[in-house]
This record gives sequence, C-alpha cells and structure tokens, in this order.
Amino acid sequence: MTDEFDSIDAARFRKVIGGFASGITVVTALDDDEPVGMTCQSFFSLSLDPPLIAFSPSLTSTTYPRIRRARAFTVNILEAGQQDLCNQFARSGSDKWRGVRWETGTTGAPRLEGVLATIDCELENEFVTGDHYLTVGRVRSLHATPGLHPLLYFNGTYRHLHPHQAQQARSA
Repeated sequence: MTDEFDSIDAARFRKVIGGFASGITVVTALDDDEPVGMTCQSFFSLSLDPPLIAFSPSLTSTTYPRIRRARAFTVNILEAGQQDLCNQFARSGSDKWRGVRWETGTTGAPRLEGVLATIDCELENEFVTGDHYLTVGRVRSLHATPGLHPLLYFNGTYRHLHPHQAQQARSA
C-alpha cells in the first residue's frame, strides 16, 4: 500500500513552497580563526523564553560542519540591496570573504557590516530532518539597524518591499 504523501513530486513541492516569501540570511562563524559563512533562507525564531532561533542547512553543505565545529555563530539578516552578498556566500569553492567587511560579535563569530540585523548565538541543539539539519541556536545578543528593509526571496527571485508597504509596516 502506497501512502499518498510518498508521491509528492520534488519539483512541484519546490514550486509551491517557493510561493512563501522569506528573508535571507548569511550564517557566519570562526573555525580555527578562519571566517566561514553560508547563505541560508530557512531561518526562523523558535522560542522567546529561552530566546532560541533555528535554521536548516543541507546535509550536503560543506560549510555547515565548520559552523557546527565552532559551536557559535551569527545570523546576519540581509538588507534589500545585498543580493550580491547573498550570491557570494551561496557559492561553493570561491573566496566568499573577498571584499566583505565584518567585525567580531559577542560569541566571536563574524558580524557582517551593513546588514539589517545580527543575532549572535551558541549552538543549542541539532536534529537530522529529511535531507537537512534543524539547527537550534541560543541567542546571546542581537542588533538591528533602524530604517533598513529586508532582502526577500519569492518565487525564485529577489524581491523588495515597496516603499509604501515598508512605511505601513513601520507604522503598524
């Protein structure tokens, strides 16, 4: 007997889920004093008490094991004009840090300059879920830059809030 859920086509699943707009982050860490980082779209807040966040790197990621080894990381929430930075950290086998300005955060992990917000975390827990990890971080400090707008990803392309929508969101 075949379960109807076993027959979900991966391409269709990706297309439908792509209709959910998400922000984009770059998760960074220091691995043996070398900065490492990766673009991550699957990020969310998990708990207020204690303050926890979660993100989901692929099991095949070559960067994530280095972030795990560091045990501390920063989630850098990208600002509307940072598509190039997003693409730079999404590439494998390239110098992701070329031209990137950063400072050391509370946990020792790199905080990227010019981002919408940074969330410094320590690794709390990790679970294997399908073809990804579910990584839970305990928030140790956060910083937001007022007046910036998020870089969004929707239906396979980058999007920005319309200035009118952004104004409405600020006043809500």
